[in-house]
Amino acid sequence: MNSFKHYNTLLPGTLLSLVLGIAALGASRAPWLEAHGIGTLTLAILLGMLIGNTFYRHIAPFCADGVSFARQWILRLGIILFGFHLTLQDIARVGVGGVLVDALVICSTFALAWVVGTRVFKLERNTTILIGVGSSICGAAAIMAAEPVVRGRSEQVTIAVSTVLIFGTLATLLYPAIFLLNQKLGWIPSSDSGFGIYIGSTVHEVAQVVAAAHSVSEHAADTAVIVKMVRVMMLAPFLFLLSIHLGKRGHLSSEGGSHKTFPAIPWFAIWFFLTMLFHSYVEIPKSTIHALLDIDTLMLAMAMAALGLATHVSSISRAGFRPLALAAVLFLWLVGGGAAFNHLVLSRMT
Repeated sequence: MNSFKHYNTLLPGTLLSLVLGIAALGASRAPWLEAHGIGTLTLAILLGMLIGNTFYRHIAPFCADGVSFARQWILRLGIILFGFHLTLQDIARVGVGGVLVDALVICSTFALAWVVGTRVFKLERNTTILIGVGSSICGAAAIMAAEPVVRGRSEQVTIAVSTVLIFGTLATLLYPAIFLLNQKLGWIPSSDSGFGIYIGSTVHEVAQVVAAAHSVSEHAADTAVIVKMVRVMMLAPFLFLLSIHLGKRGHLSSEGGSHKTFPAIPWFAIWFFLTMLFHSYVEIPKSTIHALLDIDTLMLAMAMAALGLATHVSSISRAGFRPLALAAVLFLWLVGGGAAFNHLVLSRMT
């Protein structure tokens, strides 16, 4: 009976998150939004924030448990299923050069975020980490995956996701112009495939990668998506190392705590990697893969909607301009530093 009551308390908030996730999934297919790289996850958090900052307060007591469930457990399941997006064969297709560029971009961007965020802009550690993870790896999905590891607050996660939306959207508009300029300068390998590697290794979200690369060519888009998914694959070891680092430094307690703890092993990241290996070696019908990926997108959208429901605009406004300034620095690094890595690595391998 007690178990029934427990599940009953989860139902309202979970259903609300589901409805908002479905709405975001449907709206993301609008041609204008697809063209500008505004994907399901971004729309889900915006819808969640819209409801969360209006009439949600009247139903919050009934929905809080289910919203928390969606933010935590449905998110973790979504990250695990994300492993069906790629295989080891995809990694082989982009070659050593593409993998090396991805690794350099991730390490350098996150290191820059840590130094500039904590020492120059004096941001909270969690905000700095989440913005750095979102910029360096795979946008909102990486931010949501890192949140359980750093134990960030709702407003910190939302601030980080907002920066991905702003600068990722800017990238979809800027990169086609960079492609035209590069055809004259030839700094990045000028083939569609070479520029696809540049896009995939430096643009924030998967949807934004698709939007930017499609404006170049279909071949560029195919290469860009594979390179981007290799970046996504690096999320699992990155979170594992981040967890160990924070645990050793005693940072896995609440913000500002000083005592040391054992690392919080991100088991969902390990299962994400195992899912990718399973997908690599086990023959699965394409229809099944498509169904799993649709379920995965919906799960992540539910988690983002739940995050939006728990976020108050006033908390974001109090953060000021510093998170945006950090994200701007990282964006400029992705464009310029990413181009340098592509030039140095790919020019030596062609």
